[in-house]
Parts: sequence; structure tokens; C-alpha cells
Amino acid sequence: MSNVISSYINKFDLGGLAHVRGRIGWKGLKSNEYVDDGPFLIAGTHINGDKIQWDECQHITEFRYEESPEIMLKVRDLIISKDGTIGRIAYVDQLPGPATINSTMMLVRLKSQDSLCSQYLFYFLQGEVFQKLVAERMSGSGVPHLFQADMKQLIVRAPQDVRKQKKIAKILTTIDNLTEKTQALIDKYTAIKQGMMADLFTRGIDLSGTPDTNPNYGQLRPSYNQAPGQYKKTELGWLPEEWGVEKLETLLAKIPSAMRSGPFGSALLKHELVEQGIPLLGIDNIFVEKFENKFKRFVTQEKFNELSRYSVRSRDVVITIMGTVGRCCVIPEKTETSLSSKHLWTMTFDVKKALPELICWQLNYAPWAKSWFYQKSQGGVMDAIQSSTLKSLKLPVPPIQEQKRIHLIYMNLCDRIEQERIVYSKLKLKKKGLMQDLLTGKVKVA
Repeated sequence: MSNVISSYINKFDLGGLAHVRGRIGWKGLKSNEYVDDGPFLIAGTHINGDKIQWDECQHITEFRYEESPEIMLKVRDLIISKDGTIGRIAYVDQLPGPATINSTMMLVRLKSQDSLCSQYLFYFLQGEVFQKLVAERMSGSGVPHLFQADMKQLIVRAPQDVRKQKKIAKILTTIDNLTEKTQALIDKYTAIKQGMMADLFTRGIDLSGTPDTNPNYGQLRPSYNQAPGQYKKTELGWLPEEWGVEKLETLLAKIPSAMRSGPFGSALLKHELVEQGIPLLGIDNIFVEKFENKFKRFVTQEKFNELSRYSVRSRDVVITIMGTVGRCCVIPEKTETSLSSKHLWTMTFDVKKALPELICWQLNYAPWAKSWFYQKSQGGVMDAIQSSTLKSLKLPVPPIQEQKRIHLIYMNLCDRIEQERIVYSKLKLKKKGLMQDLLTGKVKVA
């Protein structure tokens, strides 16, 4: 550390400035002693990100709370998971009621705020020094455990002036608040999308007549209860009169290998994979409504030419059929040439009959699709999806013009969510950079 930085940053022995406490065993506490109302009992699983999920906490009696006064929580305390998934940290900025921690947690409480600020310490523990300690404990032998001695021996680097610590904490808190609000928007729009799509796939959009003759033109149809005459009964339930019910195989493009799983057996051996070349898609590229283009496996151009019947095209629908079964996405436009692996079903649809994005949504979320897969797994967990299962899946099929209207709404919602996700990612990167600069003294605050 340079002299300039060392004159600005001080080293604090946390053990000398803080009380570090943990519940000593359970004192006989059993889960059947939990009550519906009473002091909160916090476990590591109740920390999401860096927030305590108070609604998920258990409750204990006043007697059980009062028998361990050393771990009764106060505002400005820090709590850290020390067993299992270690290193989860939360700052107690408010208490909805009396609260304590269970035996998997430890409490860090500064004796005063004169030399070290609790909020600054909270961010320091998110930084490189403490996270390196957590990684070391995670990689050690046996069950991962963070010891109270680890915390007492921890050296905290912070500006000597506590006012500057508070300013750093305020800057990082502002970023956290923006990130939290952005995540709330993502959750909100995701819920709106799911609800809207569920309505659109059971009620659709009324395109009968013209805007002049139909006051509901271009709007969501009235529900079956409101306008039963506009619906017909099908094996998938009540659907708009104009809709059909088709097996998935009838919606595939009329081309060779419209539905294919990639090379297997002698067609592609492990030693034929290369470090660079044509990407071989696997389950690590396919997520729910999201294609991840970070490729790990490749084949030569010659091998691709040999196996070109398994090539993946833009707007193909791909679903995982082994490992994590049933994740489905659409291959984006302008994705580089690639090959489908044996862990996937890749499907090319006739876009004059069915739009791939709408098929994908149904495979991921629609109750009729989930019910069909559940039925074919004989009530258990499906460990693979057979081609016959997919081909025989029955789907509601609106007229193509109506599909296009539904598709437009779907894509607008997807775009809005993606915009917020981009903002979220940028905020996370900004926080990471600020922590690196501010917590090390590389950038000083006035």
C-alpha cells in the first residue's frame, strides 16, 4: 500500500472494536416449538442478496428469545451465515419486532460508531478481503464453517475519518437502492407478462369485423363467462371459436429434420471436439426464454459439414431433454452457425402456421404443456423428453394474424424486461468498480 493511501486508510482489528456472538447450540430448541407469532428467528436461508426476508422467518416464544440476550438483534447489527452456505451477510437497518438468530448465524456488533461505521463494515465484508476468507473456508475439508475467531482476527481497512466511511457507505447504499428498484421493476414486468400471456393464450385478441364495426377490435376478448358464445369447448378447455387445437408435429416446417436431436454415439466422439470451430450447443446454452451464447465445445468445419442435418437455424425452438429437462428458448436472429447436441431437441416451425416465440412460451409455462409432460412422466420427475412426447403435445393455435398481434405484445414485454435487466447489470458492475476504488482508497472521498 502506497504512503499516500496508507495515510488515508487505516487498519482496524475487528476483534477489538466489535462483539462477535453466536447461538451456543439450540438449548434444546426444536422446530415443533416454532409459533405463529412472536420474536423472529433468522437463518441463513432467510437472507436474499443482502436483505432479511422477514416474511420467511420462523417465530419463537418470548421465553426462548429472552434466554439468549447476547444475540438479541439491534439496529445497525450485522449478521453472517457461518454454517452451510457461509458468508451471507445482512445489515439490520430496521426491526419489525424482537429478533434473534439461529445456530447457523453469527452476530457482529460494533461497540461504538466512533472509529468504524457499521454500514461501511457491511460493504467491506462484501469486498475482496472477506470474500477470499469465505472462499478458503468453502474449499476446506469437511462441512464449510466460518468461525467467530475468523471475524475477531479480521483486519478491516477503512478511512481514518469515520465521516468518510459514512460517505462511502452512502454512495454504495444509493447504488444498492437503485439496483433494488430495478429488480422490483423486472419482477413487476415479469409478473405482468406472465399474466398477460396466460390471458392471451386462453382469450386471445378480438380481430372480428373492423375497428369501425367492432368497438372491441384489437382488444383482449371478453372472458368465457362474459361472452360464452365466442368460445368452444376443446380438450384444452374453452377456447375462442376461431382457434384450432393442433399436435405440435403438424406445426413443424415441411423440411428434412424439422425436429432433431444432435449427433450421438459414433457420430461424434469426445476426441473430435476442438478448441475453436463451429459451436456445439448444449444444455448450458439453453435457459427458460434465454439463449446463452457462451460456447464451450466446438467441432471442425469438416465435421459440421458431415453432420449438417443437425445444424441450428435462427428462430429454431430448442428444448433441453436431458439433465435439467424442459428449459426452452428461441435461437435469436443472426446467431452464428452451430450444431445441436444430443441433450437437446431442436425444432423448426412453419411460421405461416405458428410463431416460434409463442410455441416456446407454451413449452415453458402453459399448464396444458406441463400437464402433458407430467402425464408422460407417469406422475414423476421427467428425466428425458421423447420425440413422441413432443410431437403429440396438443397446443391451441390462433389464426396467424391473431398470433402476430399476440407476438407483438409478447415481444414488447420481453424488450421492456430486457432493458431493465441491462440497467441492473450495469448497476452491479458500477457497484463492483466503486467498491474496488472506494474500499481500497484508490479513489478518496472528500
